[in-house]
Amino acid sequence: MRILVVDDLALNRDLLARRIQRLGHEAGIAVNGRDALEQLDRQDWDLVLLDITMPEMDGYETLGRIRASPLSAQLPVVMVSAIDETESVVRCLELGADDYLPKPFNPVVLQARIESSLAKKRLQDHKSQLLQALSRELQIGQRIQQGFLPLQLPGLPGWSLGASCMPARQVGGDFYDAYGLPGGALAIVVADVCDKGVGAALYMALFRTLLRAMATQAAPDELLPQTLVRSVAFVNDYIAGVHGHENMFATVFFALLEPDTGRLHYLNAGHEAPYVQPAQGASAVRLGITGPAVGLEAGRRCTVESLTLQPGDRLLVYTDGVSEALGASGPFGEAALGRALSGEVACAQGLVDAVRAQLAAHVGSFEPHDDVTLFSLVREASARATA
Repeated sequence: MRILVVDDLALNRDLLARRIQRLGHEAGIAVNGRDALEQLDRQDWDLVLLDITMPEMDGYETLGRIRASPLSAQLPVVMVSAIDETESVVRCLELGADDYLPKPFNPVVLQARIESSLAKKRLQDHKSQLLQALSRELQIGQRIQQGFLPLQLPGLPGWSLGASCMPARQVGGDFYDAYGLPGGALAIVVADVCDKGVGAALYMALFRTLLRAMATQAAPDELLPQTLVRSVAFVNDYIAGVHGHENMFATVFFALLEPDTGRLHYLNAGHEAPYVQPAQGASAVRLGITGPAVGLEAGRRCTVESLTLQPGDRLLVYTDGVSEALGASGPFGEAALGRALSGEVACAQGLVDAVRAQLAAHVGSFEPHDDVTLFSLVREASARATA
């Protein structure tokens, strides 16, 4: 281990350096506080033995600067001084010193102080390595999870789509999906897996994959409402039957859109009720719950509802992390969502971006406590229904 001795007296520096070398460590020397800070900037050290009374910069100021620097804030520092007063000891500890050794020092006590401080340093280094490894793993998980979200939303003539997914941590349990089915319908999914973090992210991948796989296996003669019920029923029974002991479930809004007619078939499995804002200025319609959350109990089923989106109508689907986002004035609330939905926007992504901007202004410096997902579908005003 590398130990830096900081003292303005050559006799003290040499004595301490020899003691350190006898213990099997490497000793470095600094003649004052300024010299010590320069050496700490240039090289890595494991421990500093710091005198208090020195010219140019005393030990108090040096210690304060060591602790103020992110690079040396966790570096162990033992004060070695002839000032053996309670006030001085307290001041050093308040400034962040790890220990205090009075002069003239006892060699046995010096060895104990050094080894104790180095043991803390080794433990801190080990913790830092573990945290760095964990951070790398979470970054990999984040990239993998982002790969489960559509790289690009489908393009539909006469329609615009917009979406956003922001996990509260590196990974989360929210997801959205949008993809075409063989018959020409557009599948839309917004889901929120219970809990947050790594466990929710793993189940997010499972829910998303099973829902997409089941929906895309629809027979040519299967009606869209049947596709919805069959897909969600399979996922529900699989999660409840195979993973029921984990008590994991997801709220899901799953819809199939007929682009030519604007007909939207949907089921809402315990999810927040999406908004449909008519183009004609009427009050927004809420697409309420049609069944229980997915994965709670095998055999439970959702029903399907349908409506037709007219030219200019807007659909906004969201997770509870939006309405429950906390700011200085409390939760964001559904009223704010309604106001954002009724504002002037050019496209679906513009609506999503407007809600995100209002949400960011509301939350301010508060830490996010839940994942935030938004999905919007807008039928362009120039579109005309064919049926």
